[in-house]
Amino acid sequence: MAPRTTVRIGWGSAYADDNLDPAEDLARWGQLDALCFDALAERTLALAHVRRQADPESGYDLRLDEFGRRFLPYAARGLTLVTNMGAANPRAAGQRLKTLARQLGLGNMAIAVVEGDDVLAAVKAMDPLLQETGAPLSALRGRVVSANAYLGADPVVAALAQGARVVVGGRIADPSLGLAVMSHFFGWGPEDWERRGQGIVVGHVLECGSQVTGGNFADPPYRVVPGLDRLGMPWAEVAEDGSAIISKLPEAGGYVTVNTVKAQLVYEIHDPARYYTPDVTADFTAVEVSNVGPNRVSLRGGRGTPPPATLKVLVGVDEGYHGEAEIGFAGPGAYDRARLCQDVLVSRYDRLYRGDCQDMRIDLIGVNATYGPAARPSAVPPEEVRVRMAVATYDREVAERVTREVEWQYFGPAGAGGVRRRVTPRLAMYSTVIDRERVKPRVVWPD
Repeated sequence: MAPRTTVRIGWGSAYADDNLDPAEDLARWGQLDALCFDALAERTLALAHVRRQADPESGYDLRLDEFGRRFLPYAARGLTLVTNMGAANPRAAGQRLKTLARQLGLGNMAIAVVEGDDVLAAVKAMDPLLQETGAPLSALRGRVVSANAYLGADPVVAALAQGARVVVGGRIADPSLGLAVMSHFFGWGPEDWERRGQGIVVGHVLECGSQVTGGNFADPPYRVVPGLDRLGMPWAEVAEDGSAIISKLPEAGGYVTVNTVKAQLVYEIHDPARYYTPDVTADFTAVEVSNVGPNRVSLRGGRGTPPPATLKVLVGVDEGYHGEAEIGFAGPGAYDRARLCQDVLVSRYDRLYRGDCQDMRIDLIGVNATYGPAARPSAVPPEEVRVRMAVATYDREVAERVTREVEWQYFGPAGAGGVRRRVTPRLAMYSTVIDRERVKPRVVWPD
């Protein structure tokens, strides 16, 4: 591959249900070299494992067919696609994309799968301490069903070096998707810590998609962002030293400013001097953000040192069922009637179900569902309130019956209505670490 001086990377997805329309705008009009799609979070991976438990051939992103039909034709014309949409089943995802490529008349497209994030056997053997509890994994009552380590950029780089047009993996870390593209096109080595650190800065700014184009910045009347009804996704024009210009399509809504970039830069990081990733320990403290034109922001100054000796692991534990139900009250006295409904439900729960449940929560939506006991009392009681009750239990019948308790409030306090109830499998996610030497990423090629 000829040396590159710049690479243009677009970001097409920031989570598992993201709108793919702006991504296709980028693919069509963005003059991109690569388009990255992040689709995973702790909750998303848990839900993917629930689906795979029910159907061993599933467990990948629910948008995968849409992704394939919309973007594989661009890959056939030279656009590189990198994604972690494989979720709990990357090999099945790769095979599905291979099938879709043939159905679209694109021939035997070079689609690679990155595996190796599944470390279930190793974690079971280790019985590690969990960060959330401080106790060993074996102390949990539930059944351990999954364990996925956060992989970095290197296996994606290997797949691209072998000629992949599309790379799909499982729990590849969000900014590592972008770093892999930069490393591949520029030939950065695995110990090029400074440029890796800057590459992670760029990947981190891009990884939440439309947040950096104003979606997570709008706060009227203080911060007014134009065109949110047609909010665009970002792209980065990256130089060989890792510095970048962050921008968006001219026609897309939202905006890219120094402040939107700074807001995203500090989003979800712990210590800005030591941001741990599978690829590098990134240092954000010397990053410079400056405006270089309308919707064009320069990003430079990221640094890096070697990554930690361990990788983060998400452990999925089958903890039974989650039962949830809501019922609404409206009109004068709605708040008092909702409080009465809450008191009735708590009393019945304490008498009939407490011994069969691990946890229970009851909220007045619109009153205290976010702040709980810290919620400030309202000077004027709301005239529209929903009561939400949720339980965690290992007994599905108990979960079903608790949701019916909420439904039975139709005939409790006057004026109740609008019941919604459901029972779903409960796969809880816990965090631990594993020595990186025990994780063996690999590239496989679907038939």
